[in-house]
Amino acid sequence: MHVLDIRGLGKTFPGTTALDGVDLEVRDGEIHALVGQNGSGKSTLIKVLAGYHEPDPGSEIRLCGEPLTHTAIADHQRLRFVHQDLGLFLELSAVDNLALRSEFLTSGGRIRWRAQTERTLELLADFAVDLDVRAPLSAATPVQRTIVAIAAALAGWEGGAGLLVLDEPTAVLPPAEATHLLEIVRRVRDRGTSILYVSHRLDEVLAVADRVTVLRGGRLIATRPTAGESPGTLASLMAGDEVDAGYRAGLPAAEGNPLALSARDLRGRYLDGVSLDLHEGEILGVAGLPGSGATELAVALAGTIPRATGTVRLGDGPEAPVAKARLDLPIVPSDRLRDAVIPGMSVAENLTVSVLDRLRAGPALAHRREAGTVSRWMEAVRVKASGPDAAITTLSGGNQQKVMIARCLARDPSVLLLCDPAAGVDPAARQAIYELVAERAREGLALLVTSADVGDLLALCTRVLVLADGRIVRELRGTEITEHELIRAMEEQS
Repeated sequence: MHVLDIRGLGKTFPGTTALDGVDLEVRDGEIHALVGQNGSGKSTLIKVLAGYHEPDPGSEIRLCGEPLTHTAIADHQRLRFVHQDLGLFLELSAVDNLALRSEFLTSGGRIRWRAQTERTLELLADFAVDLDVRAPLSAATPVQRTIVAIAAALAGWEGGAGLLVLDEPTAVLPPAEATHLLEIVRRVRDRGTSILYVSHRLDEVLAVADRVTVLRGGRLIATRPTAGESPGTLASLMAGDEVDAGYRAGLPAAEGNPLALSARDLRGRYLDGVSLDLHEGEILGVAGLPGSGATELAVALAGTIPRATGTVRLGDGPEAPVAKARLDLPIVPSDRLRDAVIPGMSVAENLTVSVLDRLRAGPALAHRREAGTVSRWMEAVRVKASGPDAAITTLSGGNQQKVMIARCLARDPSVLLLCDPAAGVDPAARQAIYELVAERAREGLALLVTSADVGDLLALCTRVLVLADGRIVRELRGTEITEHELIRAMEEQS
């Protein structure tokens, strides 16, 4: 039986065909992966299923054997979604978030908080998550939040035929948490729910999915069993040509180069005395599980943690307290949609917002100078867009990330802080970003790269610092930097 049966799905926008006659079948009790480059049509297909977009005439969608019309999608109880933006209120607890997605239990006009908490614990019981359900979700780990979002999506669903759509659920999760989440996904499937699993992490797709469908340019390229496939073959199907799934920048060791940045005894909420040296032309990686301090390190160096202590020095400049150094180090944050992309602006405006002081002629903006800057950097980082005036939100995730990197590089920095550089981008865009970063390092730029994806560190770094409990516990160099050693170094300290 097919839980989901899509035939000839089309979706056109003015001047663009986003989906062109796509067929997709998800079988009863199956985990079916959907992969493709940014711009391949994956997001459009999901938005059609979610009722956000109306499909073109002639498209046919059936759920559990029954026709699924555009107007009925939103109320269908056998079709649930967990989007990449989890849609949670982090200021509220798991109890509050789950109640908002279903209902509050009341009696006499008052909320029955004890019963509400018991219901939350029951909903989460099947997911083996250790979580304080009364604490704000801002204190939870990314995988705990994802599990809450899955539980919220399945609230009121007692199992049986139906489809859960998971969109990039592990995009920013470190290996151990990603593995845990994949176990949860299998557990949901074993309860009788079919799953459409969308991801750019091809190794996870092969580990968790029974079959995989590949889209390219809005068209169906292939649907295959995952058994016998490899990340390389899937990447080739997605890109239409060979993509080097094992890309390595191959940069030389840079410890003999002049210092670009040094930090001593950095302390903060998750930092407990971290010291490091970063050299010109070096890509220094930072790895660690959530709470290890790895994520906070780059943010502290950027000077955006007011209570951080310790000292920092740029090049041969003066040493200063990290919270007051005003080094103005550019940072590409982990969550570009929340912390970097400015949705209401164009590609050009997003790119130049960091250098407006250089583009002025008196009190006004020098538009010719601005246009030249935008053109030069769009070409340098190979942004694909209809033009500089295109809305930033019309770009694929990979191209948005290139614009964020270009925004930082336009400042001509000597040091760049780069967090999760390839989160949520496809293999071809990932390789393009790696090549761009490596090229800048060869020109002398020093980069500090933090990432939950060990693939980023393997591809780029000649040295990696592994953090646990706010301290550096291992330093890996050169040939020591392998997936096995990175994961072991992170997890043996947990």
